Amino acid sequence: MAVCIAVIGKDNSPKYIKCADESLALQFHCKVHTSIDVIEEKLNVGNKTAVDIRDLYLGLLYTTEEYKIYGYATNTKIKFIIVLPSSNVAQRENDIKMIFKKLHAAYCNAVCNPFYIPGDQINSKSFDLSVMEIMGII
Repeated sequence: MAVCIAVIGKDNSPKYIKCADESLALQFHCKVHTSIDVIEEKLNVGNKTAVDIRDLYLGLLYTTEEYKIYGYATNTKIKFIIVLPSSNVAQRENDIKMIFKKLHAAYCNAVCNPFYIPGDQINSKSFDLSVMEIMGII
């Protein structure tokens, strides 16, 4: 499954980053921040009618030799980034869209907590468990 999942705020600051291998966390932070530029390009397409604004899934952002990076943006400009290993060729677009929908639902549950302050880091145990389930750690 996923090796890294990140939630980026509307001001492009990281709200949550979880890596399967914490020793490679710095490498994944770099990949996540690089993908923010690609997301911004896809979101700022202007008034082109070819892009459906209602489609939140941004698709494959870019690939490296080892990883494929996918993106998703909400209507409130919160960005989700998932890093998958390139060796995992069994993943289809529909599977990745479903992963993003699960992540979006878990995010909504985390920020709907009355004690969550909008714009802060996400420190929810239930969100962390949902992310670990999506990553295949549990």
